[in-house]
Parts: sequence; structure tokens; C-alpha cells
Amino acid sequence: MQLQNLVTLIKLHDKYFKPFISAKEIDDVMQRLVAEIVEDVGDEIPVFVGILNGSFMVVSDFVKKYPKPCEVTFIKLASYEGVKSSEDIQRLIGLTQDLTGRTVIILEDIIDTGNTLTEVHRIFENEKVKSLKIATLFYKPEAYKKDFKLHYVGIEIPNKFIVGYGLDYDGLGRNLPEVYQIKETQHMTNLVLFGPPGAGKGTQADFLKEKYSLVHISTGDVFRYNIKNETALGMLAKSYMDKGELVPDQVTIDMLNAEVEKNADANGFIFDGFPRTNAQADALNKLMDSKDSQINAMIALEVDDEILVERLLSRGKTSGRADDADESIIRNRIKEYYDKTAILKDFYSAQNKYFGVDGVGSIEDITVRLSTVIDKL
Repeated sequence: MQLQNLVTLIKLHDKYFKPFISAKEIDDVMQRLVAEIVEDVGDEIPVFVGILNGSFMVVSDFVKKYPKPCEVTFIKLASYEGVKSSEDIQRLIGLTQDLTGRTVIILEDIIDTGNTLTEVHRIFENEKVKSLKIATLFYKPEAYKKDFKLHYVGIEIPNKFIVGYGLDYDGLGRNLPEVYQIKETQHMTNLVLFGPPGAGKGTQADFLKEKYSLVHISTGDVFRYNIKNETALGMLAKSYMDKGELVPDQVTIDMLNAEVEKNADANGFIFDGFPRTNAQADALNKLMDSKDSQINAMIALEVDDEILVERLLSRGKTSGRADDADESIIRNRIKEYYDKTAILKDFYSAQNKYFGVDGVGSIEDITVRLSTVIDKL
């Protein structure tokens, strides 16, 4: 079972978030920050200051790990967003004890722009502290706009919105023991469409892409396009094909990546002809994950072999394709299809993403059956 390919999304209000940093990783980083600060502070009794609301979990877990005497207090700051610039921060709840000559360490959950630090430094200018140091669990270097020194940094992260471990999205998510990152592609449907020769997969793909505004990516078409236009990937693929060798999966993935990039604003994709192996399915999962998305389902048209043979022989009378005219070749193609897709059926079934659909009946009836599956996704 390919558990590593499963991504457990959570929904807070109208947004989806994907796992980013585990509780174990956070715990390990907290332990490291404690060790660094203990070494610096020595036998002094420091005052740890948390900034509410976000830092309550950081402060709680930090001081539980701190092995020596310490004091803990909180201040609360808020910005008047929507009324004034978020640069304008007001101190709502301040300090009550005398901090003259004390070592003060600010414990922050996250530092991004650094606007809060401006007010923190202003507050402590008048407190006559011995030293003021800043410790933060998360730090976004791309977003940081200030010159204040950060003395202790837990994890540097990209400039993307995160929730959990004290951080919220409109009030929700603070209680999560791990951290989640916003899923930027919120509503994308990606399908792997399969069907044996003669199942009508191409016809159904055309209907589905129109109905759901999806982009149909046929591996065969992508290969032909790249080779015909002599792209770098096309020439690379051709060099293998000319030698009678299989084109490496990475070359195919790079071609698919280029197609996905061309259609970055799409509602989703129908992948046709890829993947063919577990390794390819795993590579496709990783590709979609890098786009902040995922494969939602493998949908396979299921048609009895004898009906397939009859359809293809009938098609062969007009198509001019030699492989549609020879029954033994047709049966071999069907067998090869089942040999390959059986593995993938297990791969996607393990993720509850495999859906078999009856491919016998009118084109319209089959489209309705496929749509029923997709609508449930």
C-alpha cells in the first residue's frame, strides 16, 4: 500500500491546507532551541515573553522543556487592519513586572515581515533590560523586511500561509499539533483515464474535457508534438526510440510537466496513456504534488473482451489500421492492457482512487456513468 502518496487535506472555512511540518519535527526543533538558549543564558534566570495569540503553544512547550529556573509572561499586540495600515501596531496587554537588568527573550511562533518586532523593540527600549533577544520557531526570510537581529531561528520556511501550532486562519487551526500549508490550487480535478483498446476512451475524454473544462493530455499526442517540433525533450526521446530503447520515465514526466505548466490555470487534467507502471504513477503523484494538487481518481472503462474484439474488427473495416483487422493482434493488445493496468488498479485502489465504469452502451449513457463518478469527487 502506497501510504507515502496519500495527502490528508484539512479544510478551514473556505480553504484547504496540506500537511507541512509534523509534530515530531516541531518537537525536535523546540528541543534544539532550548539547548541553544540554555547554553547562552547559563545560570541566569531569563524572562521569556510570548506574544499573543499565536505564541501560546510555542511558549508552553518551550518552557516545559527548559531545564532551569525561568520566568514567563505575555504581551498582546494587534494591528488595525482595515482601518489603518498593518504597520500600525498597538500594545494591548503589556508587562507588569520590573525588568531592569534582566535578560529578556521573546518567544515568537513566526516572523514574516517583522512589523511586530518594531513595536517589541519600542516597548523594551524603556524597560532598561540587560539584553533583549528574539527567538522564533518559524521564519520566512523572503518576507522579512526589517534589520532587527534574530538570535534563535527554528525552521526557515517559504513565504506561504500556514496554520497549526498556534497559527490560525480566521480563528481556526490554532489547536492543531502540526503545521499545515495552504493548498494554493484549491479546486482542481485530475483524472487518470484508462480503457482497453476499443473501449471508446478517446471519445469519452473529449466529452469530459468539455463538460468539466479539463485539459486532455494524451501521452501519444505529447510525444508526437515534441518530436515533430524538435523540442529538446522531443529530440531526447527520439534518440532513445531510434535505438529501440524505452524512453526514460523522467523524460515523459518532463514533457507532461511542460503541458501542465502551459495550462496552469486549468480546472484540472485528464491524463491519457500515462502512467503505465507503479513507478510512473508515483512520479505523476510527485509532479502533481509539486503543483499543489493531486490525482483525484483513476477511472477505467470496463468492457467485455468479446465486445472489444467485435468493435475493433468493425472499426478495422474503415480505419485502415492493420492492428484493427487481425483478431489475434487485437486479443494480444487487450491482454497487454490488462497485464499493465492490473498493477495500477492495485496502486490506486490502495488509495481509494480506483473507479471502474461500465463501458457498454450508448456514448451518452457511458458519459453519464463517468460523470456520476466525477461529480462525487
